[in-house]
Amino acid sequence: MPLLKILILAIVQGLAELLPVSSSAHVVVAEKLMGLDPSSPEMTLVLVMLHTGTMFAVIVYFWNQWKRAYFSTRDAFKRFAIRAVWASALTAIIGYPIIKVIEHQERYKFVIPASGSIPCSYTHGDIEQLFSRLDIVASALFAAGLLILWAGMRERNAESRTVTAYERAASRSGDNVTFAQAGWMGAVQGFCLPFRGFSRSGATISTGLLTGANRERAERFSFALAVILTPPAILRELARLHHAAKDATAGCASSVYLHGSLVASLIGMVFAFLAGLAALRWLSSWLEEGRWYLFGIYCLLASCGVFFLHHLGY
Repeated sequence: MPLLKILILAIVQGLAELLPVSSSAHVVVAEKLMGLDPSSPEMTLVLVMLHTGTMFAVIVYFWNQWKRAYFSTRDAFKRFAIRAVWASALTAIIGYPIIKVIEHQERYKFVIPASGSIPCSYTHGDIEQLFSRLDIVASALFAAGLLILWAGMRERNAESRTVTAYERAASRSGDNVTFAQAGWMGAVQGFCLPFRGFSRSGATISTGLLTGANRERAERFSFALAVILTPPAILRELARLHHAAKDATAGCASSVYLHGSLVASLIGMVFAFLAGLAALRWLSSWLEEGRWYLFGIYCLLASCGVFFLHHLGY
């Protein structure tokens, strides 16, 4: 893959990943416009490695906050660990079955090989096949926009609201979100896994705000969940690419270049890291200034744009 395309994808991913506008939706659209196949094993590996770059940006940006909130004392770490395990378990309980149901609906399609080559079949039973469906991406983006807009408008009116039971519980949780808030954020994160366009950070932070968490706690815990989620996603994509490479050597018409994909992905990861740091500063400033709802408006407008591209045949 040309290095220029990798750099473009890395910048798009880095800027959009850490903003609640669905980096995956933006990357998929960029891939489509550049003539790439978002559902191919090479491209899904590139996407996951770009996520790795932004994961390191998250660690660098939030490390001091996490040390203060989660690692300052044994009790603080225990509180965080319990909430993180609970939220991540709910993500897996909800997200994994949805992925399996979607994959079960897919069917094997046989590739007609070139004359003289060995016939082989290529499975379309991967969740990544949805990545190339701009209609699904647009729908998920629209749903995320509505959730962010709802949370943002409610957060703007927070001063006029009475203190809720969630907020009273939050005052007893130190710098952590409450156990209930963590559960809701983890559950919503599970719905984000199968659908590119349903912004993970947007959905989880919005859920935190809607359940009474303050902006700082919701943002900090949301990105801690992202760091926990990213390594399993990377391993899954590496395994998928390895299997695709084995299929290629068995005689399939299209070959997969493992080494080249990894090298390109590592270069993109570095640029995604740098762009991610810039995006995090932007996100935090807009949260502090009460502009969260503007991200929701952007997602709704972006959804219309993606639907239009789908109508054009991308």
